Amino acid sequence: MSTDTTERRKAWTSITIFLVIVTALSALFHWAIVNLNPTSLYVGPLMWMPAIAAFATLLIQGRSIRSLPWKWGRWRFNLQAFAVPIAYVAIAYGLIWAFGLGGFPDTETLADWAAESGLTDIPQWQLIAVMAALIGTVGAIRAMSTIVGEEIGWRGFFVWELRKVMPFGAVALFSGVIWAFWHWPIVVFYGGGEAWLQMSAFTVMITGMSVVMTYFTFKSGSLWPAVMFHAAHNVYFDKLFNPLTTDTGQTSLWTGEYGLMMPAVTTVLAVIFWRKAKADGL
Repeated sequence: MSTDTTERRKAWTSITIFLVIVTALSALFHWAIVNLNPTSLYVGPLMWMPAIAAFATLLIQGRSIRSLPWKWGRWRFNLQAFAVPIAYVAIAYGLIWAFGLGGFPDTETLADWAAESGLTDIPQWQLIAVMAALIGTVGAIRAMSTIVGEEIGWRGFFVWELRKVMPFGAVALFSGVIWAFWHWPIVVFYGGGEAWLQMSAFTVMITGMSVVMTYFTFKSGSLWPAVMFHAAHNVYFDKLFNPLTTDTGQTSLWTGEYGLMMPAVTTVLAVIFWRKAKADGL
C-alpha cells in the first residue's frame, strides 16, 4: 500500500471518529436545549463539543493537541476575518431596509439601549455608534468564550483532516453542510416557521460562511481568524442589525438566521472567496 493511500485512510479514520464523537456528545445537549430549556447552561457546553471531539480524536490516535493550528498568525488575517461579517451583514440589512422588507430603526430597541447604557440624551445615530463599538469589543470577547470551542473543532481540526483527502472547494462545502446539520435540531424546534424553508436558508447561509472561513483558515494557517469571523457574525447579526429592524409584514421571511437575505448575500461572498482561494493556490 502506498504512503499516500495510507495517509488518506488515516485521515478518513480521523474524520469518522471525530464525527461519531461530536454527534454523540452534542446529542445530549441538543436534547437538553429542546426538552428542558434553551439557556446558556446547555448552549455553552454544546458549543464546546466540537473541541472536545477533536481532543478525543487526537488522544485516541496518539496525536498531540499541540498539533492543532494554535498560532495567532498575522494580524491582518484576523482583522480581515472580523471585518468581513460586519460588511456582509450591513449589506444584507441595508438591502432589507432600502427595499422596505424591514423598517429602521426599531424605537423599542433604541429605548432599551439608552436605558441600559445610561445614554438617554444623545442622538440616535450616536447611540447606535456607541452600541456598535461595545458589541464589537465587549460583546465579541464574551461571545468568543464559547465560539472558540466550536472553531477548535471545525476549523482547528475538521477542515485540516478533510484537506488531506479533498480539494479546497469540497472541504469548504462538506464542512459547511456538516456544520449546518449540527445546528439542525435547534433550527427545527426553535425556528418558529416552516421548518424546511428555515433549514434550507440556514444551511445555505452557513455553507457560504464556511467557504470564507475555510479560506481564512488555510490562508493564515491558524484557527483564530475563524474565531474572529464567527464572533463578528454572531454579535453584529444578533445584537445590532436584527434588533434594529422593525416588522413591516413579511420581514421575518427576509431577516434573521432563517430568512432569505443572508443566504443570498453569503452565497455571493462564497463565490468571491472561492475564486480568491483558486487564485491563491489553496
